[in-house]
Amino acid sequence: MPKNKKGKGIVWEDREVLFDLPFEYLKLRSGEKIFDRIEPIEDTKGNAGVKGRMVVTNLRVIWHSLSSPRINLSIGYNCVISTSSKTISSGLRGSTQAFYCLAAYRNNKYEFVFTNLSPNCIRHYTTVTAVYKAYAGSRLYRDLRLRGAILQNKQLHVLPLEQICLKETGLWNLSSESGNLGTMIISNVRIVWYADINEAFNVSLPYITIESISIRDSKFGNALVVHVRPTSGGYVLGFRADPQERLSSLLSELQMLHQAYTEKPIFGVETNWNQDDPMPTSDDIEELEEIGEPRGEMGPTLYLASQLALHKEESDAQPVYSPYLGLAIEPLREGITLKSLFEVQTTS
Repeated sequence: MPKNKKGKGIVWEDREVLFDLPFEYLKLRSGEKIFDRIEPIEDTKGNAGVKGRMVVTNLRVIWHSLSSPRINLSIGYNCVISTSSKTISSGLRGSTQAFYCLAAYRNNKYEFVFTNLSPNCIRHYTTVTAVYKAYAGSRLYRDLRLRGAILQNKQLHVLPLEQICLKETGLWNLSSESGNLGTMIISNVRIVWYADINEAFNVSLPYITIESISIRDSKFGNALVVHVRPTSGGYVLGFRADPQERLSSLLSELQMLHQAYTEKPIFGVETNWNQDDPMPTSDDIEELEEIGEPRGEMGPTLYLASQLALHKEESDAQPVYSPYLGLAIEPLREGITLKSLFEVQTTS
């Protein structure tokens, strides 16, 4: 069950792998949009034989059972390690090509296998792969970057959805004892600062990574202080201006842009929509209704990647005999039993 996800501006949807979420956490957050909705899709590893729906957004892949949406998954793109297709045995289609996704979250790796139950339809693979590539290629919208290749001849490489709002010269970065004189470029998605004598000494701060912006006293006098969220490194960056009165108007501008971004984030994940069907709307999530008896949380046990997937150096490990099944099986991770894999966990 997700905790503390209602904090102002906190974006968790792309950075976590979660199971059996309450409906409120399946609803689209501000700035999240749907690229595709595909059904019927089987979650072959965790819910074999169950028809479900896959919803592909710009932050995550959601799967839920059509008969009981309480049975669901949310896979954030930032957790995805790899995607591919593989031949598997489906509970509803037999031997078929399926979409395979390996993800990591909180020191665990999970493997997901999705089978499209519509013959000759591969959208569950092509859409997710395309959106995931767009996500991976747009990290400057969401990730703090130190000393990155973001400028050329002191000109910022402007992102596709970025608009420059303000450029302030003569700002000192207080990261060293003497400080470094540089220039700050402020846009609708981030704050960029670079040193005038060396543009490679720079920082790119997307608003999504910023917890607060304020003016505080320092040993250099009043300074503009930017607090970065712990999930993005927890840095505290200070900037000084001469005269110091410049900081008040700069603070107001930054706080206004930060607030506007928080209310309507720009995540930068864009892809061409070439399908005949119109783009799905948020109604696909908003109108979910639970059908049938709710179950306890299933938890991630069913989806834990095998020992061989986790430890590729052990790829030559030999199958072992399982008295529980009476078959030779792939070695299991330490602490995992076959019995636990076949049980549905219930909350107390």
